[in-house]
Amino acid sequence: MTVNIVGAGLAGLSCAYTLAEKGVKCNLISLQPSERAQSVMAEGGINASLNTMGENDTVAEHFFDTMNGAVDLADPNAVLGLCKNAPKLVEMLDKLGVPFSKNGIGIIQRNFGGQKKKRTAFVKSSTGKIVMTALIDAVRRYENEKIVTRYSHHKFERLIIENGECRGLTARDTYNDELISFCGAVVLCTGGMNGLFEGLTTGTVNNTSDVTATVFEQGVKLSNLEFLQYHPTTVGIQQKRLLISEAARGEGARLFVNRNGSLWYFMEEKYPEMGNLMPRDVVSAEIVKVTDMPECENTAYLDMTPISKDVWKNRLSDLKEQCIHYLSVNPEKTPLPISPGIHYFMGGIYVDENHMTSLNGLFAAGECACQYHGANRLGGNSLLGALYGGKIAGESAGKINAEFTTDFIAEKSPDKKVSPELSKEICKILGESLKILRNENDLKTAEDKLKSLLNKDLNSLEKSRVNLALATVMCALNRKESRGAHKRVDYPDTDKNFQKTTIVSFVNGKIEISYREIPKLRDKNEIEN
Repeated sequence: MTVNIVGAGLAGLSCAYTLAEKGVKCNLISLQPSERAQSVMAEGGINASLNTMGENDTVAEHFFDTMNGAVDLADPNAVLGLCKNAPKLVEMLDKLGVPFSKNGIGIIQRNFGGQKKKRTAFVKSSTGKIVMTALIDAVRRYENEKIVTRYSHHKFERLIIENGECRGLTARDTYNDELISFCGAVVLCTGGMNGLFEGLTTGTVNNTSDVTATVFEQGVKLSNLEFLQYHPTTVGIQQKRLLISEAARGEGARLFVNRNGSLWYFMEEKYPEMGNLMPRDVVSAEIVKVTDMPECENTAYLDMTPISKDVWKNRLSDLKEQCIHYLSVNPEKTPLPISPGIHYFMGGIYVDENHMTSLNGLFAAGECACQYHGANRLGGNSLLGALYGGKIAGESAGKINAEFTTDFIAEKSPDKKVSPELSKEICKILGESLKILRNENDLKTAEDKLKSLLNKDLNSLEKSRVNLALATVMCALNRKESRGAHKRVDYPDTDKNFQKTTIVSFVNGKIEISYREIPKLRDKNEIEN
């Protein structure tokens, strides 16, 4: 059998590596080469309870921090698997040549938001780039052995679905416009929904969200779309937001706002235990609140001047170079004006603990899937989630024994694109409604505007993207509570009746919202074992 992986970022590479190690052939299909994937942009590090910092860190503490950050909306069994396997995965990366920062004891770990222990292993502030380089090299060996076959510059078109089962996919070679059918199980590793928020995210615009939009209309269920993570420290640059890594706050940077002519370190005053390292949803909301106060200026700052020269040189040199290159600011000397920007999508394609979607034969991993993060992702868990999720998806897809065959013939058709005008209109509608602090009126207005767009003369891909945007707004409208990254000013409290997973279906041309109970942890004793 052959497994078809769509997307060549960290989740896709992890999936391919897992399959190849077991001798299972796979196709690695992507529009861009791995070196251009979103994963190379991850800066801060990867979480694992290695306990190299003398703080008695454990898998249990990593588990509870992750569940608390998720506001109990994640599958605890999946999260437990993630946390238990994290040390082994970091050890694997170390053996593959990732040059983690080390001391005489082992890998150095730094503080990251929402976690009480130093748990984040790192390579300066370019962890994603270096981890990706190691995985690219590891997979390349299997490419030479013809176990992994790369199809770069290939654009996903549609799933091949027969008798209620995914039998493969079609993809378009963007060099010669040829349509190719790939038979076999499919694993989607296509990244987050940045295309819905063009110019408002820290992520790559190559992650258009169109794969998710297309399979949604083909009947694949989505989940938790309302949970968009705003990273508290970003700066606007041309066509996107520049991320100022949480690693800076982990190394001592402080947030402040000018209040009545004096510096107010508001996070340290409001949250004395964790201060600037509270979970991202909390920090982002606080920035909005304090900059709206009449006694405060409307700009918040990140003060990185307390960071020592040694840390800048050995741990954050890449971050310093970015600030100087893109912003013409030396962060060693000058506080940086920042504001929250969309950074991560906790929701996406619904998957179970084994990363199978609602469609037999189809799996998903990485940021395109809804797994591990619930209502809010902890910093340092994204690389881990992609690496572990790709591994589990590969193991699951590799267990399918059927040799898929199909009589499907891809019909030649024009390459459909989303017009720049429509993309900007969708972004404007979502940007005005899916803010950090949301309300019924804005969301209902967005719903009406998106439904109006569907009445225009749109091609099929454009309709798919509008429907994905509409589904996201409907998820936010229906969740009448505040939880994690979803904060409603008209429903400010967390409601235990909404401690459920949002499920989104596309049925007979209409979007339907339902809810599914969070699974129970099968064996609490496993946390300590």
